[in-house]
Amino acid sequence: MQQRTADGGEALEVWIDQDLCTGDGICAQYAPEVFELDIDGLAYVKGADDELLQEKGAATPVPLALLTDVVDSARECPGECIHVRRVSDKVERYGPDAG
Repeated sequence: MQQRTADGGEALEVWIDQDLCTGDGICAQYAPEVFELDIDGLAYVKGADDELLQEKGAATPVPLALLTDVVDSARECPGECIHVRRVSDKVERYGPDAG
């Protein structure tokens, strides 16, 4: 069974490729509930408990209320390191690999 968002769209998740992160912090400015800079100067996504998810490729669900902010983060990121993908099949919807 596919997960759905409140508006009937497919559930999305976001992850950051720290190898490409420039540490500009634009993502944390747009969506501080989802992104945060760590002491290493790189951005990470946050889990449900606000803990930074530092494992490589760690993803977190995109709250529907923050979808626009997360998508804007992906579009404005100078490092092109923010990936927003469907939960069901991992196809990227927004970010550098979106088709």
